[in-house]
Amino acid sequence: MKVMFVTKEFPPHVYGGAGVHVEYLSRELAKLMDVEVRCFFDEKNGKNGNLEIAGINPDKNLFKDCPKQLASPLEAAYNGLAFAGKDMTADICHCHTWYAHFAGILAKILYGIPLVITVHSLEPLRPWKREQLGRGYDMSAWVEKTALEMADAIVAVSQSTKEDVIRLFPKIDPKKISIIYNGIDVNQYKEIEDTAVLQKYGIRADKPYILFVGRMTRQKGVKYLIKAATKIDPNAQIVLCAGEADTKELQEEMTEMVKTLQKSRPGVIWIPEMVSKDDPTKHDIIALYSQASVFVCPSIYEPFGIINLEAMACNTPVVASAVGGIKEVVVDGETGYLIDPKLSDVPPNDPEDPEDFANRMAEAINKLLRDPALAKQMGQASRLRVEKQFSWQSIAQQTKDLYASLIKK
Repeated sequence: MKVMFVTKEFPPHVYGGAGVHVEYLSRELAKLMDVEVRCFFDEKNGKNGNLEIAGINPDKNLFKDCPKQLASPLEAAYNGLAFAGKDMTADICHCHTWYAHFAGILAKILYGIPLVITVHSLEPLRPWKREQLGRGYDMSAWVEKTALEMADAIVAVSQSTKEDVIRLFPKIDPKKISIIYNGIDVNQYKEIEDTAVLQKYGIRADKPYILFVGRMTRQKGVKYLIKAATKIDPNAQIVLCAGEADTKELQEEMTEMVKTLQKSRPGVIWIPEMVSKDDPTKHDIIALYSQASVFVCPSIYEPFGIINLEAMACNTPVVASAVGGIKEVVVDGETGYLIDPKLSDVPPNDPEDPEDFANRMAEAINKLLRDPALAKQMGQASRLRVEKQFSWQSIAQQTKDLYASLIKK
C-alpha cells in the first residue's frame, strides 16, 4: 500500500502546525508503508527508503499581474493541476490544508483513488483570513467545502474539530470522520538546560520568563498576551517568539504593540523568527521551552494546538485559551490552566471582553510564577501526559489502519 501526501508545507518550509504534522507523520508512516510527499517546494526532491519527496516550485512570475491577495490561491490551484499532470501511482491521496485540496479533488476524479483529508483548521472559522486573501478567501472556502464533501474519509485532529466539521458541513456523513490526534516526538522534545541560548537572545538566566511561540496572526491571540503583560509579575520576563504576520498591515500593527510594551515594561524580548529545532547544535526552541517558567497560548482559534504539546514535553506548564482542541491537550489544574476567552458569536469572533480575558490570563500566569513548586509539579504532569497519549508511532498506525479500511471497500 502506498499513500501520497499533498501539502503546502514541508521542511525546510514549515511555518505552522500542519507542516509539523506532515513532517513527523510522513516519517513514521514510512516505517510502515510507502509514502510519497508532494509539496509546494522542490528543495528536497528525492527518495530515502520508503519516503519519497516530490516538490514543485512554480515560476513566481506566473501571477505577477494579478492582485497580490489572489496570488497564493491561484498558485495553490496551479500546483494542484501540476501534481495531477504527474502520474499518481499511490493507492490513497491524503491532503493537508486547503492549499492541497484541489490536487486531492483531481486525484479522486482523474485517478479514481480514495481521498483522505486531515482537518488542521477550517476556513469558515478563520474570517480574518480575508485580510490576507481578499476574494481569494472565498476560493479557499469553496475548495475546502468541495473537497471535504467528496472525501472518502476525514481525519479530525480533535473531538472539537469533528464537531465543527459536522456543524459547518451538514452534508458530510459523520461516520466518515475519524479522530486522530496530532503527536510529538518525545525523544526530540525533552527538557534540556542551555543558558547559552538564553544569552544568545538576551534573556536573563537569573529571572523567570514566560514564553509565547507562534505567528503574529489574529488566530494566535498574541495581542491579548500583550494586553495581559502589564498585569504579569514585573520580575518575570516575557519572551515572544513571534514570526512574520500574514499581512504587512498586521505586521506593522503587532510591531507597534510590542514596541509600546517594551517602553512601558522591562524584560520584554521579541524574537522575530522561526527558532530552530532540527540542527542539534541549534536546538534553540527546545531549550527555550525547557527553561521557561510558563508557556502561554492565548489563541482564539486552535483546532489542536501542537505547540502546547511541544512545551509540555519539555516539562513546562501551560496557560492556554480554553478553545478547540487545546481543551483536549491541556488538563486544567493538572498540566496548567485553561482560560475561557468568552468569544463573541459575531465574526471575527474575538473575546467579548478583551480586558477581562487578559486579566484572567495574567492571574493564572502569576499563580505559577509565584509558586515554583506548583509549576514544577504541573510540568512533570505535562511530560507524563504527552508520553502516554501523543506518540507519533501510535498516530501512524491509526492512520495506516484508516487507509486499509478504505482499500478494502
